[in-house]
Amino acid sequence: MIWYHIVFLSIIQGVTEFLPISSSAHLILPSQLLGWPDQGLAFDVAVHVGTLIAVMSYFRQDIFRLMKAWFSSVSSAKSSDDSKLSWLIIVSTIPAVLIGLLFNDFIESHLRSIDVIAYTTIGFGVLLWLSDYCCSQEKTEFDLTFTKAVYIGFAQALALIPGTSRSGITITAARSLGLTRDASARFSFLLSIPLIIAAGSYKLVELLLSGVEIHWGVIFSGVALSALSAYICIYCFLKWLNQIGFTPFLFYRLLLGGILLAISYLTL
Repeated sequence: MIWYHIVFLSIIQGVTEFLPISSSAHLILPSQLLGWPDQGLAFDVAVHVGTLIAVMSYFRQDIFRLMKAWFSSVSSAKSSDDSKLSWLIIVSTIPAVLIGLLFNDFIESHLRSIDVIAYTTIGFGVLLWLSDYCCSQEKTEFDLTFTKAVYIGFAQALALIPGTSRSGITITAARSLGLTRDASARFSFLLSIPLIIAAGSYKLVELLLSGVEIHWGVIFSGVALSALSAYICIYCFLKWLNQIGFTPFLFYRLLLGGILLAISYLTL
């Protein structure tokens, strides 16, 4: 990979992993507009590791508290808000993992077209804005029930469709249940941790079985740049979310989807 490909794609992956704007929609543009080659499996693993480092670093205190509470609930049946939240995260992760394992090949073969990504970018952007505009803001992540966690989990599974945005659809689902913007974003980011671990592990196994040559300079650069950009993204998003809301993301997704549709039309 050329150095500026590494920089651009690492930053794009780090930022779009957590903003509700779809990483797949952005990663398709360089190849379509600039003719860049696919970044490869090793680089995909690297940026997954980078985004995982970022979110775990930012929420390190929350993670430690939740894990401690979870182990207490398992070993001594002690229940608390934190142990309940840890179980909710586990429950919410299961649908996406199972559906991903069952339908990954179908999605890769049939749903990675520019048209699909364009329509999901636009459609789920509108849905995000509607859930934010129409729903109340009263509850926190600790008010979730297991039924509602499953609902968010199946919403997260929709993010397997390129262009949906994992953070966007989970925030949409949480907002539709009455969670505040902050609570929706926090739960979405905490929920990303086990899923990124699962997706990264799956890609790592693929990489090890493929026998592809690994360029360690590219790998370390991808990890570092994606981690830094993702950490800054999480910090700024949570800091400014209540002030800016989701309307700017709606306009951005409409513009991006329109560009993708134009590319699709021009390449027919």
